[in-house]
Amino acid sequence: MYTNILVPLAPDHGAVKDKSLDVARKLMGPGGRITVLTVVETVPAYLTHYLEAGREEANRRQIAQELAAEFAGTPEIAVAAVLGHPAQTILDLAERDGHDCIVIASHKPGLQDLFLGSTAARVVRHAQCGVHVLR
Repeated sequence: MYTNILVPLAPDHGAVKDKSLDVARKLMGPGGRITVLTVVETVPAYLTHYLEAGREEANRRQIAQELAAEFAGTPEIAVAAVLGHPAQTILDLAERDGHDCIVIASHKPGLQDLFLGSTAARVVRHAQCGVHVLR
């Protein structure tokens, strides 16, 4: 059983949220904790001048507030919304905060994944802890 589980969710997490949290709860041991993480992908530097000042941070704050409201009253779940590159941010946070398991959803691999790789695939390849991938 795991005691510190990270559940990354895309901002538009929809139906995958319930499945991911159900699996995380089944894997969690007594006294365990789940952190729901949304990574707000940063805009490339060459495009930032098209955005109003502070737009990325405002988006992150809004998503953090929505997550907090969605999981209010669920003491075993903490929430976080951070700016960054999804795969690397998930890996960095998992290592920094001592997560012993990551529960991450994945899509069916497509042709684009052969060249770039999916977030879930990168997390699986580089995580320092257990990773449970959902399809």
